Amino acid sequence: METVERAGRRVGAAGLLLLCLATAGAGLATSGCRVNEDDIHRWETTAHGPDKLRAVLFHDKYDSSLRVEAATSLIRMKPRQGRRVGIGIMVETLATMAPEARQSIVAALVPSIIAELRKPPPVAQPGQPLQQDTSFPYKDTAYAMLTSDRTVIIADEGLKEGLKAALIDWAMADFEHRLEDRSQAYGMEQLLRFIGPAAVSGLPKLMTREAKRLDQLASLVAEYGDPPTKEAASANLVAIARFVTSSEWTTVKKPELQAANAASKLDPTEKQFEAQLAQYQEEELFRVFGSMKKLGGRPSVDFLLGFAANKDQPEKRRQAALAALEGRLDRNNPSDIQRILEIATADAPDAVLDQAFRRVGEMPRELVVEKLYGLFKTDKWKIRRAAAATILKMSTVKHIDEFMSRLPDSKDSKGFAMPEALTYGAALGDLKEGSPVEALKKHFAAGPAAARTSAIAYYFTFGTAADLPAVKPLEGDTTRVPVCEADPDCKWACEVQKEGSTERELRDVKTVGEFVQYCIEPAMQDRKPELEKGEKK
Repeated sequence: METVERAGRRVGAAGLLLLCLATAGAGLATSGCRVNEDDIHRWETTAHGPDKLRAVLFHDKYDSSLRVEAATSLIRMKPRQGRRVGIGIMVETLATMAPEARQSIVAALVPSIIAELRKPPPVAQPGQPLQQDTSFPYKDTAYAMLTSDRTVIIADEGLKEGLKAALIDWAMADFEHRLEDRSQAYGMEQLLRFIGPAAVSGLPKLMTREAKRLDQLASLVAEYGDPPTKEAASANLVAIARFVTSSEWTTVKKPELQAANAASKLDPTEKQFEAQLAQYQEEELFRVFGSMKKLGGRPSVDFLLGFAANKDQPEKRRQAALAALEGRLDRNNPSDIQRILEIATADAPDAVLDQAFRRVGEMPRELVVEKLYGLFKTDKWKIRRAAAATILKMSTVKHIDEFMSRLPDSKDSKGFAMPEALTYGAALGDLKEGSPVEALKKHFAAGPAAARTSAIAYYFTFGTAADLPAVKPLEGDTTRVPVCEADPDCKWACEVQKEGSTERELRDVKTVGEFVQYCIEPAMQDRKPELEKGEKK
C-alpha cells in the first residue's frame, strides 16, 4: 500500500508541473502559473484533468476555496469509459492528507454535498423528457466518504450524522426511480444496509396503493427495519389489501382495464370482461399477499387469518392467504394457534384445509398435538387424515405407540378409510430417531383394525420382495377392516389381476388378511431391495 509520504510526493510532483507550465495554454500564459476556477472547471473535461484536479485538492499552496472547488469538480466530472473516476480520485486524495488539512477541506465540502442531496428530484413535465437527476454523483461520493476503509474521511460526528440524514432524505424523495437507476456506483440496498434501521423508517409511507415496487419495499423493511417500522409497513399492507378487495378498487380499475382493452384493440364480451377484471384483482391481491409473507407483522397476520377463515372468499384466495402465513404465526400466541386450528377443522375445500394444516404443523408439537388428536373423533375422514399426517410430521419413532393408541378402536372405526391407512403407513416409515418397522411389528397382529392396517401399510410404501415372508403370516387374519361409505375414495378395495387373465379388477377388501393379499403384497412383489454398499447389480 502506498504510504502517505510517497503519495504526497507523487501528487506534489503533479502540482509542481502545473505551476511550471508558464507558457502552456492561453489561461496560464496570461496569468503565469496561477490556477483559478475557470481552470478547475475546464479540467473536468480534459484528458489529464483528473490528475491536475488531484494536485490542486492535495496541495496547501492553493486557497481552501479552490481546493474545495477541485474536489467538487472531481465529483461532478462526467463518467469516463462508463466510470465516475473522479469520485475515487477525490476520496483517495483526501485519505492521503494529514488529518488537520483533510478535516478543513471536509468541513467545507460536506455541506455542499448535503445541499446537492437535498435538491428536489426532477419532475416530469407534460410533453417533455424527464430531466437528468444530477444528485447521484453526490450520493455516491457521500457513501464512499462514509465507508472508506483506508482512513476516517469525516471525523466530525455532526457532519457525519448530517450527511447520513441527507442520504436518508435523498433516498425517500424519489425512492422508486432512484432504486432502479443503474448509473450509480453504489446501489440503494448498499446505502440502506450501511445506514441501518433509520434508513428504512420512511419506507412504510411509500407503501401505498400506487406503489409499483411494493414487494421490494417490503423486502427492505423486513431486512433492515426495526420493529416499529415493520409494524407500520405491515399495517399499510393491510390497508392496500382491503382496498384491492373493495368495490372502490373495481370503480378505479374498471376504466383502466377498458382503456387497456381499447388500446390493444380487444372487444371482450361482458362476461369475458368480468373475468378479466376478477383475474386482475386476484393478481393484485396475490402481489400484496406476497409482500405480507416477506414482512409478516401482527396486522398482516390478523388480516390473513381472518381472510382465510372467510367462507365467502374464493378457494384460491383463501389458500393464498394461508400460504402467505408460512412461518409468520406466533408460536407464543394462543389466539394464533386457536384460529388456525379453527380453519383446519372447518368445512372448507381440501386445498384450504391442506394449507391450514401446514401452518398448524409449524407450531410446537406440545402445543397442538392434543388438539389434533381431538380431530380423530370426527366423522370426516379427510380431516382426520390431515390432522394425523400433521402429527406424524412433527413426531419421531418414540411417538408410534402414542399415535396408534389414538386411532379409532373397533367400535368407533366405522368411517376409517383405506387411504388413511396407506397414508399413515408411509408417514410412519419416514419417522426418525429409531427403526419404524421394529416399533410397528407389535401392531401387525394386535389392536384395532385401524391401527393394524396402518402399521401393515408400512410395507405398501417401503416393503420389497425380500420382505414378503414378514407379511405372509398375516394373510389368514380374519379381523374385519373398517367400513367406510362416506364417498367412493374411502372404500376398502384394491385392484387385482383376474385369474387366468391379464386384465385387472377392483376387489373389495373385507378382512386384514385380504388387505395384505390384495393391496400390500402386490405392491411389494415388484419392488427390489436396495443394494448393500459394495454389492453389484
